[in-house]
Amino acid sequence: MRVIIAGGGTGGHLFPGLAIAEEFKRRDERTEVIFVGTEHGIEARVIPREGYPIRFLRAEGIVGVSVIKKVRAIVRIFLSVIDSYRILRAVKPAIVIGVGGYASGVFVFIAYLMSIPTMIHEQNSVPGLANKILGKFVRAICTTYQESLSFFPRARSFLTGNPVRMQILKGSRDSAYRLFSLDRDLFTVFVFGGSLGASSINRAIVDALNYLYDLRGKIQFLHQTGEKDYKNIREAYRRRGFKGMVASFIYQMAEAYAVADIVISRAGATALSELTAIGKPAILIPYPYAAGQHQELNAGKLVEMGAAKMILDSELKGESLASHIRELYMNKTLREEMQKQSRSLGRPEACSKVVDIAMSFIRQSTVSSHQSKGEG
Repeated sequence: MRVIIAGGGTGGHLFPGLAIAEEFKRRDERTEVIFVGTEHGIEARVIPREGYPIRFLRAEGIVGVSVIKKVRAIVRIFLSVIDSYRILRAVKPAIVIGVGGYASGVFVFIAYLMSIPTMIHEQNSVPGLANKILGKFVRAICTTYQESLSFFPRARSFLTGNPVRMQILKGSRDSAYRLFSLDRDLFTVFVFGGSLGASSINRAIVDALNYLYDLRGKIQFLHQTGEKDYKNIREAYRRRGFKGMVASFIYQMAEAYAVADIVISRAGATALSELTAIGKPAILIPYPYAAGQHQELNAGKLVEMGAAKMILDSELKGESLASHIRELYMNKTLREEMQKQSRSLGRPEACSKVVDIAMSFIRQSTVSSHQSKGEG
């Protein structure tokens, strides 16, 4: 059996796809999972490391770019149609699952036109344009949040939660200390602004260090900066004398979570799904330009339950961030309560639900195919 998972661009789209792939392989090692993405998305470097084959589309984003880039993206839509058709004819998948990103929309639609079973997974509470359109055609829409069900046909929509990779649940703290060269005796703050980094968070952390000098010998940082800010942020830690590890990108997220006493991050659906699956106290800084302010809404739910703190990006300053870090460092009881509340919100069964739905469509398609051949 062959399964195609289409999408990527950012970790928020890609990592749920990887979780789905792992679940298919866990159930039957003979299942072939092929990813479809773009050469300039995060999938181009992550998927080969994970051991899955990947095919590329000539696709680009069309929202929020210049007129020239929009024209180029429109041209590439037609090229991606050709690419999609060729890949689907060559692979002949039993099902195509779209996980978002601009490699997903055209490919899933072409699969639908070729009568291949299709489904999508929507990570956010407010779906993007591509998934809103695809929702009218695909056999099933799996959603992370209750709120997004209203955007799709009720009869074909399923509230599953956001798939989380099994390895995220199995990170080793001991391995993490060795991997990241961290001190076992220090309180660890893990900072990341999504797979591409977040400059506003990076700047705020550097400023926050100025208010944490008295804790310099008691805390350390593990910080994923993104490529652009890496050198400057690494130098900022060095100049201020704080210990830790700075990386442009961290592949070993399971270990990063495992070693963290608290996490500072954006509030994307995938990050929150992972945080709640393992129950980590968090300071969330929602991305301010997310569609429908869904990151702020997502973070608000965790704050309401006592699982996280939140600082709006527009209000993000080093002093307020340092105050939250200090409070969580000093108050072990608060951290333990946040951890408990966070775990209560987790949906570790999400992946299994998505694959159950996919398998039901594969079985239906197989039966229909045999019946058609029999009639023939």
